[in-house]
Amino acid sequence: MTMSRTWSLPDNDSGVGRPSFVAEFGLWNDEQIAAAEKVEAALDDVDLVRVVFGDPHGLARSKTVPAHVFRTVLRNGLDFSPGPFLFDTGHAVAVDFLADPGVGVGELLGAGDFVLVPDPRTFQVLPRGQRRTAWVVGDEYLRDGSPHPLATRHLLHRVCARYAERDLAPVIGLEVEWYLTRLVAGPVGNAGNGFGRQGPAPAVAAMNPGYQFNLDSYYDAVADIADPLAAMLMALGLPLRTIEHESGPGQLETTFDPMLALAAADAMLLFRTQVKQECRRRGYHASFMTLPGLEGFDPSGWHLHQSVVDTTTNRNLFAPDDGTTGPLSVAGEAYVRGLLAHAREFCLLSVPTVNGYHRLAPRFPLSPTSANWREEDRSAMIRVFNAGSATHVENRIGEPCANPYLVIAAQLHAGLAGLDSADAVPAGAQAAALPASFDAALAAFRESSRAEELLGTPLKTCLQKLKESEASRFRAWCATEHPATDSVTEWEHREYFGVF
Repeated sequence: MTMSRTWSLPDNDSGVGRPSFVAEFGLWNDEQIAAAEKVEAALDDVDLVRVVFGDPHGLARSKTVPAHVFRTVLRNGLDFSPGPFLFDTGHAVAVDFLADPGVGVGELLGAGDFVLVPDPRTFQVLPRGQRRTAWVVGDEYLRDGSPHPLATRHLLHRVCARYAERDLAPVIGLEVEWYLTRLVAGPVGNAGNGFGRQGPAPAVAAMNPGYQFNLDSYYDAVADIADPLAAMLMALGLPLRTIEHESGPGQLETTFDPMLALAAADAMLLFRTQVKQECRRRGYHASFMTLPGLEGFDPSGWHLHQSVVDTTTNRNLFAPDDGTTGPLSVAGEAYVRGLLAHAREFCLLSVPTVNGYHRLAPRFPLSPTSANWREEDRSAMIRVFNAGSATHVENRIGEPCANPYLVIAAQLHAGLAGLDSADAVPAGAQAAALPASFDAALAAFRESSRAEELLGTPLKTCLQKLKESEASRFRAWCATEHPATDSVTEWEHREYFGVF
């Protein structure tokens, strides 16, 4: 007779954090403590929990644990490998972990684990019928209880805290363009794949011919998948405002009601991840790559709507004052000035891929090429909406696959720097050109003291290494293949179309 044996292990074994990690280091506020009690009460109705964090590229990385294990994980944290901090977009090792990693984080040496602590406020049961799976976003910590220097969600926490010190709350609206295509029979894309070598991109077919903007019949051509996606987003508690057909074949735009900054970043991570996964389950492919290497496709952008609320009066700081004659208040103009002044140095954070710079070109007139602002003008980088108490600004520079925590933190940091300055920037003033290529953006970022002020030396250095690895692999491919300079390359399509 064969006997099975179940071993009883301490809570800190098997990768389950460290006993009472949250309590020991005081990692939760009162709101999180109260949310954790509600999560524990809901776990009887859940089978599995995906414990998630956003990597430097803005991709969701996770481990799935049974609900009974998550009861321990919730307060002890969960051990994670630092691999997602070390790999570039093509999974090439860009940060050496066997010698000195060179980013000022000694814990990376030997690829030792960090602890991911779930934020109970983000706990969400996924609407998947009989599969009772929940999703929760976590924050990364070193074993001494300090925030991980490479964690981008922590970065956004810190920037938002600077606003809170002034009784201010940044408000963010998401407007995201992306592509819906139909998967066709073919290999899964593993041929030739490896570390730093992406296999063939998914084989897809276009959903419609495109180039009939907002045509109801073209939306109807994708409605069999788009309508259930909209229902899923609402079931997830995301404040969906619109879903509409854009210009390209099967290109959609999804917008959401304004949210507080951290909630907006978490929502973007959840939205992109769940849309891709739900489409795949239904035989479709969703991609947030800016310009897929497919005939007739148009670039996609991520337009970030921004305003700031005075929490003592609940007044929109950007709303024109009685004495102002322009579309923005004095504070609103100062905020915009900060966005413009930081635009070149922070461009890499909003447009972090080789592919994204195809869009920032004169041949696409509704995409920005210089750091300028105008009222109700889609060709400007900053489009100003003068709408009374709802006045806000829209930054049109971003690409839809960017890391939401980095993008939003960079915007808020730049805006706050503007609020601290007394200079004015009139509409139509001479504008600095935006970087026209990935290499130019990387150079501006590398030389930027403002980027180091925002990110800290470890994160800035890590991002440089990741992006330099990506750029180096692209240049090596181009040296062999000699592609046309203004076309989307096979390398880009392999690198980004499937993963992003």
